[in-house]
Amino acid sequence: MMRVELNNVEEKVLAETLKTSLGRLTDEISHTDSHDYREFLKERREILTRLSEKLH
Repeated sequence: MMRVELNNVEEKVLAETLKTSLGRLTDEISHTDSHDYREFLKERREILTRLSEKLH
């Protein structure tokens, strides 16, 4: 297991970046015709969601 220490500003920037990425992924998932690519994006969204939850 790897641990990363962040100061308050770094944590805020990372949280905002994850939030933005999650929003874009949700939009991209809804506009994707390829089943395989949609599943890839959903898995990525799940990972980013877990990371975001770990920040809070």
